[in-house]
Amino acid sequence: MKPGQIAGAVAGQAQAPEPEPTAAQPQSAAGLQAATALIHHPYQPPAGFEALPPGVFKASTVFFPNVAALRARQWKDKSGYTYGLHGTPTTFTLEERLASLEGGAHCLLCPSGLSALALVNLAFLQAGDEVLLPDNAYGPSKELAQAELRAYGISHRVYDPMQPADLAAQIGPATRLVWLEVPGSVTLEYPDLPALMQVLQAANAARAGRSREAATPARPILSALDHTWGAGIAFCGFDFGVDVVLQALTKYPSGGADVLMGSVVTRAAALHRQLLHTHMRLGLGVGANDAELVLRGLHTLHLRYSAQDASTRTLAHWLQGQRGVAQVLHPALPGSPGHAHWQRDARGAACLLSLLWQPHIRPEQIDAFCDRLRLFRIGYSWGGPVSLCVPYDLPAMRSRTWPRRPTSSAGPAAHSPALSSQVQQAHQAHQTQAEAPYGPRLVRLAIGLENVADLQADLAQALATLDW
Repeated sequence: MKPGQIAGAVAGQAQAPEPEPTAAQPQSAAGLQAATALIHHPYQPPAGFEALPPGVFKASTVFFPNVAALRARQWKDKSGYTYGLHGTPTTFTLEERLASLEGGAHCLLCPSGLSALALVNLAFLQAGDEVLLPDNAYGPSKELAQAELRAYGISHRVYDPMQPADLAAQIGPATRLVWLEVPGSVTLEYPDLPALMQVLQAANAARAGRSREAATPARPILSALDHTWGAGIAFCGFDFGVDVVLQALTKYPSGGADVLMGSVVTRAAALHRQLLHTHMRLGLGVGANDAELVLRGLHTLHLRYSAQDASTRTLAHWLQGQRGVAQVLHPALPGSPGHAHWQRDARGAACLLSLLWQPHIRPEQIDAFCDRLRLFRIGYSWGGPVSLCVPYDLPAMRSRTWPRRPTSSAGPAAHSPALSSQVQQAHQAHQTQAEAPYGPRLVRLAIGLENVADLQADLAQALATLDW
C-alpha cells in the first residue's frame, strides 16, 4: 500500500461511517405504511357466501365498535361475542347442534370428556356434599372422586346400578349428585334407567317434604348421565328425567380418532347458568379447528353409528360360539346383563363388546390373543374408523363382583307409578342372578368401519393360534 493510501485508511478508521439511506416504504391508499396496511386492511369480502361447512372463526381478542358496545355486549346468552374463550360463531354453532342431538336446550363444550365430567362435579358440588357413582362407571371418573373431589371435602360412594334398591340405600342427607352410566363401562351392563330415576324422584320428594316441615330450603339431588355410548342416538336421556347429559365427543361425534372434546347438555336454564359460570371461571375452551372436525363428523354420525352397531352385533353373535369364550357382553345379546332393559329402552347398541374367558384360560394367553390380532389395533377409546382391542383386569376395576349373568330371560319390571313396587321387582330379579363362570381378565373390542368379514377372519386367526 502506498503512503497516501495508508494515510487515507487511517483517517477513514477515525471517522464514523455514514448510515445507508432508508428506502422509502410503499404506502396504501389510506396513507399507511405497508406493514400497517396489511394489519388494518379495509377490504371486506362480499356477503352471500353459502356452503355446507360452517365458517371456522378463530380469535382470542374480539373487536368492539366502541366503548358502549364493549360494556353492553353479552355472551352468556349467545347474543354477542366478547372474547374467544367465551364463544365464536363456530363453537356456538356446534353447541346448538349438540343440544338438538341430545334433545336438550343448552350446551357447553369442554376440552375432553373427562373435563366435562369434572365440570359437572365442580359446578354442583361443594365441601360437605356427597356424590354417588355406579360401580361400573368410567374409571377416571371414579379416580376423580377418590382424589380431587375428596381433597375438596366432597365424599363419594358407589352403588350397584343393576339394583335400584341399592341406590336407594346409598342415598344419604349429604347426597347432591348421582352419576348414571348406560351401559356400564367395559362390562356393558344395561341398567333399569326408569327404576333408577324413580328412586331419585322419590328421594327428592321426601327431601322436599322434610324441607317444608322444617321451613328450610333443601338442595335437590341432581342426576347426570354419561351418554357417550348412546351418542344422542340410542335413547334420549332427558326423556327419562335426567338433569344433565354428557358426551365424550372424542368418540362418535368426532368419528375420526383425531379430536379430544366433551359436551355438557341441559334443558333447565338455571342448571345451564350454574355450569356456565363454573365453565368460565375454570377457563375451559376448545380450538376452532377441533370444533370444525366435530361439526363435520356430525354429518355422518347416524350412518356411522348404524354401520358400526350392525357389525358389532354380527361379531357378538359369532363370538358366542367360539372356543375359550365364556360369555360375550353386549346389551343386544339375550343373556347379557340388562338385555331386557336395553330391549325396552334403547334404539341402538353402539360399537362395543367385551369377552369373558373360560376360567382355564390364562392371562398370558389372553394377552397373546390381543397381540396376534392384525386389523384390531391395541389402544384406548372407540367410535373411530379403526377397530381396537384392550385387555382389562376385572378385580382391579370393581369393588364388587362383576358382571352378573341373569339365570332367567324374564323381562324387566313393568313401568309403575308406585316406586316401591318397581324397585321391589328389580330387587327380586337381582336376587335370582348367579355369578357367571369366567376368569379375571376381560377383553373389550371396539368395532370400527372395516368390513365385518375381514374383522371376523382376524378374530378367528387370533383365536386359532392360541394354545387352549
